[in-house]
Amino acid sequence: MTFRFLRTCVAIAALASGTAFAAVNLPQLKIDKTQTTVSGLSSGGFMAVQLHVAYSATFAKGAGIVAGGPFYCAEGSIVNATGRCMASPAGIPTSSLVTTTNNWATQGVIDPVANLASSKVYLFSGSIDSTVKPGVMDALKTYYNSFVPAANVVYKKDIAAEHAMITDDFGSACSTKASPYINDCNFDLAGAMLQHFYGTLNPRNNAALPEANFVEFNQSQFITGHGMAPTGWAYIPQACQAGGSATCRLHVVFHGCQQNVTLVQQKYVRNTGYNRWADSNNIVMIYPQTSTQATNSCWDWWGYDSANYSKKSGPQMVAIKAMVDQVSAGGGTTTPPGTTTLAAPTGVTTSNATTTSMNISWNAVTGAASYNVYRGGNKVNATAVSATNYTDTGLAAATTYAWTVKAVNGSGAEGAVSAAASGTTTGTTPPPATCFTASNYAHVTAGRATQSG
Repeated sequence: MTFRFLRTCVAIAALASGTAFAAVNLPQLKIDKTQTTVSGLSSGGFMAVQLHVAYSATFAKGAGIVAGGPFYCAEGSIVNATGRCMASPAGIPTSSLVTTTNNWATQGVIDPVANLASSKVYLFSGSIDSTVKPGVMDALKTYYNSFVPAANVVYKKDIAAEHAMITDDFGSACSTKASPYINDCNFDLAGAMLQHFYGTLNPRNNAALPEANFVEFNQSQFITGHGMAPTGWAYIPQACQAGGSATCRLHVVFHGCQQNVTLVQQKYVRNTGYNRWADSNNIVMIYPQTSTQATNSCWDWWGYDSANYSKKSGPQMVAIKAMVDQVSAGGGTTTPPGTTTLAAPTGVTTSNATTTSMNISWNAVTGAASYNVYRGGNKVNATAVSATNYTDTGLAAATTYAWTVKAVNGSGAEGAVSAAASGTTTGTTPPPATCFTASNYAHVTAGRATQSG
C-alpha cells in the first residue's frame, strides 16, 4: 500500500514521543449520545458484546466484533471460555444464552433488549483464526439474530487472517499469529465497521495526525484495580475538543489479550486504523486499557474479577460506562420534545466512606426540583433526592465506584449528567487463595483443570 512506509515512520516517532504528556482527567465534550458505538478484538470483542447488550440504551447505535463470541458465552467458567468459546464452538448453548439475556433484561440487571432492534452490527472472523475459531463467530451471529434485524448485520469471514486486528497498511503478514496481533490484510476493517454504523463518511485522513489529539487519561478516576490500568487513551479530533464547535460521535475500542499499552506500547491505539476516520469525521475514540495484573491482560469475559462481569454491575462494565458518561457530559445531543434543559450538576464529590457506604454531594442546579444519583450508570435512589447530597449504601468493602448526578425538573424530566466522581470504600478484601501456577487460565491451558457436574 502507498502509505505503509509513511505510517511505519509516523508510528515509530509517535511511540518515541507518546509519553511526553502527563495523564489528564477525561474531558467533558459535546457528544451526540445517540451516536455512541463500540468495537473490540478477542477478549475485547467479548467485552464489546457485553457492553452492547448490557448497556444497550447507551450503545444502541451499533457494535463491531472481531474474533469474539456470544454474550455470557463462558457462563462464569474458564473451562467454557477456553473450550467452547474459543476452540470447540459446537458446544455453545446459543438458545440458552438468548434466554439468559431475556431473563436478565426482565430482571433489570441489563438494559431492555428492545434497544438492540435498531443496532448496526459488524462481525469479522479470519478464516484461519486458530485462537477463536470461526464457528464461535457463527454462534455470535446466530445469537444476534434473536435481537437485531438481519439487514442490520454484516458478517465478513472471507479473508485468510489469523487472530489479529486487521488493517490495510500496518502490521504483520495476514496469516501471522504473533504480537502485537495487528495484521496487514489489505482490508480496512476499522473503516468498514465505522461506515456500517454511521453510513457514508468523509475520506479518512492519511496524513500524520496531530500529536495533541492523542490524550492519555486517568482511568483511576473511574476504577482502581479490577484488572484495569491506571490510565487509558483517547483520540479527540480538534473540532471535538473542549470549546470546539462540533457535536461529535463517540466510539469505544477494546484491545485484545496481551495488547495493552504496557505490552505493545501504543500500537493498538495508533495503528489499527480508527483514528484516521475519526479525525475527518469528528468521532471521539476511547481506548480503555487493561493492566498486566489482569489474567493474560484480558478483559473480564469469564469472571476472573467478578461474578457479575457481564452485567451492568460488573466492575469493569461500571468503569467503562462512567467513562462514556463523563466524556459525553459536555452537551451536544439534540433535546427531544418534552425533555428538560437543566444543566449538569457541578462539584460532585465523594466523602465519609465506610466499608459499605459513601456520601455523594454536589452543587445545586437552578430550576431543579430534585436529583437522581447514579452508580455505574444505574440509578441508586429509590425516591427523589431533594437535598444536594446522598448516602449510597450496600457497597462492597475496599472497592472503587463512580457516581454521577442528574437534576430533575418539576415534570420529572432529567437534565444533563454530571462529571463522574469516584470513591473507594474502606476495609480490606480477603486475600486471594494460594495458587501453584500463575492463574486459572494457566491451569486450563496447562491441562491441569477439569470441570465436573
